[in-house]
Amino acid sequence: MDFCAPKGGKMEQFTGRVVLISGATRGIGKAIAQSFLQEGATVIGLYAGNEAAADHFRQQTVAIANRVDLRRCDVRNHQEVCDLFPSIENTYQKIDVLINNAGIRRDAILAMMSVSQWQEVIDTNLTGTYLLSKLAIPLMLSNKFGRIINITSPVAHLGFAGQSNYAASKAGQVAFTKSLAKEVARKKITVNCVSPGFIATEFLDGLPPELLAEYKKMVPMRRFGSPEDVAHAVLFLAGEKAAYITGTVLEISGGL
Repeated sequence: MDFCAPKGGKMEQFTGRVVLISGATRGIGKAIAQSFLQEGATVIGLYAGNEAAADHFRQQTVAIANRVDLRRCDVRNHQEVCDLFPSIENTYQKIDVLINNAGIRRDAILAMMSVSQWQEVIDTNLTGTYLLSKLAIPLMLSNKFGRIINITSPVAHLGFAGQSNYAASKAGQVAFTKSLAKEVARKKITVNCVSPGFIATEFLDGLPPELLAEYKKMVPMRRFGSPEDVAHAVLFLAGEKAAYITGTVLEISGGL
């Protein structure tokens, strides 16, 4: 998909906005990034270490390179995140929208789950959300505007065998969202979750075909969603028309 093409000269709704997205170069994060770019935003995209995906993203966006700022950052690492924000503040003076999208799975039944499998998932999915939100909020407060959108999962309330670590991290994101929304509501900052169900990305890679078929049967619409389905919801919550929506979870799951 070419997400650099102009949109016929109309004013895009995010022109002048600075959007920070973790996990921005692949899958759902890439679809979210490209949607914001289509709508005129400047995107700061974080990636953990896949240089090939980052280079491909840069090649696709060369025509609008002045609005694309990709940075390598491990969102689990407190020092790396702390080192990131002074540069962002010096360059942009603000962050309007934060999308906490970075996430991993390390599936195993609990009796066989290693400490590292537990900790890596919690650190990436939940601690990463905490660190980026904590440091982004001051840049939103100074601008008197902010949108924080956390990408969670229906697993947070459904639970799947072999995903106790993942479910715990995603349920934690929901609770985090509801608490933080109350803290910053008077500051014109909203905090919400978007909860994608089964989305056709590399996140499903490695699952046996028979398991994927079973998952598809669980979805009332009988299909997996697309990354663009999720991006549409994120753009809505990030926009001006969602100014009175905070502390909520918007499920994009085909009725799961």
